[in-house]
Amino acid sequence: MYIGTLSMRYAKALLAFANEAGVAAKVYQEALTLRKSYRQVTELQKAMETPVMKPEDKLHVLMQAAGGSTTTELQKFFALVLKEKREKYLPYINQCFIDLYRKQEKIRVGKLTTAVPIAPEEVERIRNIVVEHAGGTAEFATKVDPSIEGGFIFEINTFRLNASVADQMRRIKQQFIEKNRRIV
Repeated sequence: MYIGTLSMRYAKALLAFANEAGVAAKVYQEALTLRKSYRQVTELQKAMETPVMKPEDKLHVLMQAAGGSTTTELQKFFALVLKEKREKYLPYINQCFIDLYRKQEKIRVGKLTTAVPIAPEEVERIRNIVVEHAGGTAEFATKVDPSIEGGFIFEINTFRLNASVADQMRRIKQQFIEKNRRIV
């Protein structure tokens, strides 16, 4: 079976199960923690794929990776995934669940990159502007990258606004190169 189809089916089932139980927001937070664990601990995926490890041990490892005290709905879901021997697809299922939940709750995901640290009040002001214009809620990550030399790069969903000094300098350089090509 195709990984995307399988992942989406399991993710939809988890979302429906969590919505029915009224714990979708809690499961979403646990899914974010699990995704972070998969990214930070590369051995986690290997542990899930090994046939030597017992399913009970895998369940315990997954619960710890999802934050320790997980909801019973997520524990039951993990048990189902392990019973069906689909644990190697769990990172994909988890990401599909996160995407589906964000779509359901109209959560916009953004990233703000600046050359110097920005005040939390400014980040909150930007978040409020996004929520006001787009509706729903917004989750932001901030990043400091001195290589942009000034200004900012703002990304939200598929929109990207690059107002960095480095990008403006690159554009000016490109204009000079184009102008000089026409002269010669």
